[in-house]
Amino acid sequence: MTQDTLSDVLRGVRLRGAVFFHISGHREWAAEAPPGKEIAPLLMRGVEHVIEYHAVAQGSCWAGIPDGPSVQLFAGDVVMFPHGDAHVVSSAPGMRGNADLSWVPGAKVDQLPLRLAYNGESALHPPPPEFSADTTIVCGFLGCDLQPFNPLIAALPRLLHLRATDDDAWIAKFTQQAVAESHAQRPGGEAMLARMSEMMFVNAVRRYADQLPTQSEGWLAGLRDRFIGRALALMHEQPAQDWTIDELGRCVGLSRSALHERFVQLIGMPPMQYLAQWRMQAAARLLLETRATVASIALDVGYESEAAFARAFSTTAADASRRSRPRQKPPQRTR
Repeated sequence: MTQDTLSDVLRGVRLRGAVFFHISGHREWAAEAPPGKEIAPLLMRGVEHVIEYHAVAQGSCWAGIPDGPSVQLFAGDVVMFPHGDAHVVSSAPGMRGNADLSWVPGAKVDQLPLRLAYNGESALHPPPPEFSADTTIVCGFLGCDLQPFNPLIAALPRLLHLRATDDDAWIAKFTQQAVAESHAQRPGGEAMLARMSEMMFVNAVRRYADQLPTQSEGWLAGLRDRFIGRALALMHEQPAQDWTIDELGRCVGLSRSALHERFVQLIGMPPMQYLAQWRMQAAARLLLETRATVASIALDVGYESEAAFARAFSTTAADASRRSRPRQKPPQRTR
């Protein structure tokens, strides 16, 4: 797996962690979260996409997407919802809760963690001192950009379950450390928890990629491929290079046609289209994070002029719009 390429994408889509919840459950309980796009304005302003995760510190519970996949979690396990799906965490499978977060704007989000207790479906905020929990969960949020181009999110499942195993004790240690840091309320705790969230996400992606079957397709499978992984690394290392598919083929050891076919099979688009879209993502980051002019950014990402960059931007935006547009069934012919 080409980990430098993964790091480049994570930097490019501006991955960042945010507010923590500390949830306690007693007897029969269910906590329901709305879609990430509804959570983002409340907890992570200025973030386009929100990924929520839950780490079980004590006890056990179930987590799932309504009418979708669900898993049972035990102490040390982590579950993540990369696509921002609405989901439920509960004491038993099939339960539903209240997804109302109208109380959040009035909460002091600068005092981490936000503590919630569930006894039945109602939430107590803050929980009473005498509340006794059967299950304790640490919840976190990760924000990132989806536009103009984020190849990673589409490569991940809607529900990603990481079990606490002896082979990867890092997850269990993360849960313990997150709980300890949350309780400590020390200066810098918010930054510490945010960085820990980001590390946990990277670890989750690597573990998921390592477990992909040999014949898998998608961006993560492409990173693992001997030839496509090298082609991706070259484009990410030198996006401003005047790449052609012939030049890429020579560098990775494949013919033009073989590289095109293999790239499309694994990544889902031709190499030059991928390069154009990644250049737009790199440019978007530079526009947001620097004071450089559009003309200089255009040169930095591989375009000879501002006009050429503008034309490429229009083409990429149109492609993204077509991809995001829901597919419609063709009209039926009438006799």
